[in-house]
Amino acid sequence: MTHPYGLRAEHLVEPLGLDARRPRLSWRLRSDRRGAAQSAYRLTVAARPADLDDPRRLLWDTGRRAGEEGEVTWAGPPLQSAHRYHWRVEVWDERGEGPRAARSWFETGLLHPDDWTAVWIARDPGSLPLVDPPTDEDEPTRPALQLRRAFQLGQAPVRGRLYATARGVYEPRLNGRRVGDVELAPGWTEYHHRIQYQTYDVTDLLRPGANVLGALVGDGWWSGYVGFDPRRAAGHYGDHPSFLAQLVVDFADGSRQVVATDADWVERPGPIRFADLLMGEHVDARFAAPGWDAPDGADAGFTAVRVDATAPGPLVAEPDQPMRVTRELRPVAVDRRSPGRSIVDFGQNLVGRVRLTVRGATAGQRITLRHAEVLDDGELYLANLRRALATDSYVAAGAGEEVFEPRFTIHGFRYVEVANHPDGIEVVARVLHNDIPFDGSFECSDPLVNRLQSNIVWGQRGNFVAVPTDCPQRDERLGWLADAQIFAPTASRNADVSAFLARWLRDVVDGQDADGAFRDVAPAVGLDREAAPAWGDAGVLVPWHLWRAYGDRAALERSFPSMVAWVDHVRRHNPDLRWRRHTGNSYGDWLQVDALTPRDVLSTAYFARSTEIVADAAEVLGQHDVAAAHRGLHGAIRAAFVDSYVGDDGTVEGGTQTAYLLALAFGLVPAPLVPTAVGHLAADIEKRDVRLTTGFLGVALLCPVLADHGRADLAYALLHQEEFPSWGYTIRHGATTIWERWDGWTEHGGFQSAAMNSFNHYSLGSVGDWLFGRVAGIDQTPGSVGYRELWLRPTPGGRLHWARAQQETVRGTVACGWSVKDGRITVTVAVPPGSSALLEIPTSDAAGVKEGGRPAAAQPGVDTVQPSATGVTVRLASGRYTFSAARQGA
Repeated sequence: MTHPYGLRAEHLVEPLGLDARRPRLSWRLRSDRRGAAQSAYRLTVAARPADLDDPRRLLWDTGRRAGEEGEVTWAGPPLQSAHRYHWRVEVWDERGEGPRAARSWFETGLLHPDDWTAVWIARDPGSLPLVDPPTDEDEPTRPALQLRRAFQLGQAPVRGRLYATARGVYEPRLNGRRVGDVELAPGWTEYHHRIQYQTYDVTDLLRPGANVLGALVGDGWWSGYVGFDPRRAAGHYGDHPSFLAQLVVDFADGSRQVVATDADWVERPGPIRFADLLMGEHVDARFAAPGWDAPDGADAGFTAVRVDATAPGPLVAEPDQPMRVTRELRPVAVDRRSPGRSIVDFGQNLVGRVRLTVRGATAGQRITLRHAEVLDDGELYLANLRRALATDSYVAAGAGEEVFEPRFTIHGFRYVEVANHPDGIEVVARVLHNDIPFDGSFECSDPLVNRLQSNIVWGQRGNFVAVPTDCPQRDERLGWLADAQIFAPTASRNADVSAFLARWLRDVVDGQDADGAFRDVAPAVGLDREAAPAWGDAGVLVPWHLWRAYGDRAALERSFPSMVAWVDHVRRHNPDLRWRRHTGNSYGDWLQVDALTPRDVLSTAYFARSTEIVADAAEVLGQHDVAAAHRGLHGAIRAAFVDSYVGDDGTVEGGTQTAYLLALAFGLVPAPLVPTAVGHLAADIEKRDVRLTTGFLGVALLCPVLADHGRADLAYALLHQEEFPSWGYTIRHGATTIWERWDGWTEHGGFQSAAMNSFNHYSLGSVGDWLFGRVAGIDQTPGSVGYRELWLRPTPGGRLHWARAQQETVRGTVACGWSVKDGRITVTVAVPPGSSALLEIPTSDAAGVKEGGRPAAAQPGVDTVQPSATGVTVRLASGRYTFSAARQGA
């Protein structure tokens, strides 16, 4: 039978607090039978699980509908605020058998502005003087807010929901316990347009009688250090944090009680004396007041809060996975350098913080933790952090065993120096990032390539923190657009990033100016200028990728006007269709090595590519006139590119690897000249003893273009290269994440300039898309959406004996892998129900392709087996298959 699974509402599993008025409900399929597909479905929705079996109590029933789609947009009655909706999907297979069913639920948040009665509250500015800074380099600041509100419940609650957010970052507390496991809430968005709130189920934390709701609130992105700016707050958003919360408690008799932030709340400074995302956190345990957030705690020392009369908006429910601690790492080594000073090695460059347990510290003993990605002559290398202090400190209370874990800071590190500590310490690294499902995998027979894939994944973990950042350690940590668009195809192989990137795209759109120019970063702080080529183009490329990878039409529709405006902006200022004016900072092929790709070649190539995508997107959205206009514009830009930059001998101006890659990948080389252009590209690589020169933009295209044009041998040679510059060189010298620059550290030059030298920067890891797509072989045909029509192209080569990948798609699980032994190749694939596949097997003997020891053409699910230019092409229905054949050229 064909089974539905992976039920989602708005890309999320059982979301608590949706504010979509018409949420999209989706499911995936699995089956052990070949040729399985969905022929019909039915959705039913009810207020309680039991009501799904009672037709009289259904809130919405689609009835049985014919169709293969795995997503339905809500068309039932208007959704109510703060209600849970239970839903069931039933599916019938292509034979009409079924149904098979699966259940899930979603819960709405506060859908209407008048649902909110809470007001923003903050510390009374006259209640507390400035405190000494935690380090000499930092300016004085105020301790984190410690807020409290006591209240009574007259009876046992049956349901409790807390809706909370902050201008800053917060941790909610209820009756002495932390609420939820979300970190650094509410995250970072374009706060002038949107502040996210979180919804928590607190039913089990409430009790009849006395209760206390509390919160800790720090500066975060709202009023702390952000980006390059040396000033705290710096006018980006606000100069102090504040809090907003609404607790809604329901009782069995139908009554309701609401406890919201208002003038009845009180505040007092606690042990968090300083907290900043970049600088670190300073905690003095001597200021702790045990029970401050519990009913038996006293109000002594608390003072009235200040009420901010501004409206509670612009509030939106968090639409993607929040940040969480997802794993812990124990040290692989602890080097005691001197009494009370140790350097701890976690063996992995990561992003998060540490939990320090100390025993025997005296009252007032100050223990300091400094974080670094690498060592320099055995000591922490801190110069590349620039102004980010990345220093946490803890003043002990002298209470025997004490545990310190920062709440409102985050660091990028592999090494931690613990100074002035007692003999008894334990240190654990806590890994923190947006909790996106990492459901893709790639592995092969080469340990170095597996390490590369691991480095790519760790780089994604460490930089998908609130926004897709460029780096997690120095005073930057911004959502650079080019980095995101280059890495998005790789990111979506490793994990389900649909909700995360769709939410970030709202910030991209909000940063666009009236002339149609995007900004280099989103949220747009500190860089108030029009975006550079390839940076601004992310506003076109990322929504298109979400459409292709996930079938996310809503994200494409939201972004489409801004996509058109961006292309119009470039065209308006470059009437000759060569993008040379209004190029922002024009970074070019950022951090290329021993090469300089002409900026106008790069920018015009991206102008052509974005225009072509806008035309494609317009067709998808039914705007055929817009599509036709942009088809014509694309043709004119292509002609201008060929006329200006492509020679009659297939050369591309500049002669760099990236120049050829852009022209070939974006279809800007006339067909008769493509073989010679590929030859020029290959010659440049070969004359450098198989070395790359590509920077951020070229590297994503390098291996795919070579493989697509018959030079997979060169792509593999670059993959396996261990001399500078290469991925292997960084791994050979200890990299556990992707470096920002090829020459971050070299034997001949040592460390690169500390002004820009991150050792966790995912852009150069964009080769991961090729590992999945061509090495293992998972791809989709050019016109396919959501992996409806798979193009499985396993490509044996290099020193690999086998490779395999698996990827969750919106249709189900896709897998492809191969192995070679004794002159034969074995290919194993999995095609989800409702999808079909075009499998290319590298063999010259179509008749010799076997499946289960018998001719493949005679097997169920196999449509055709026929020779092709690349080997043998097998057309497949859904199912699992294992083919074997003589390897081509064996």
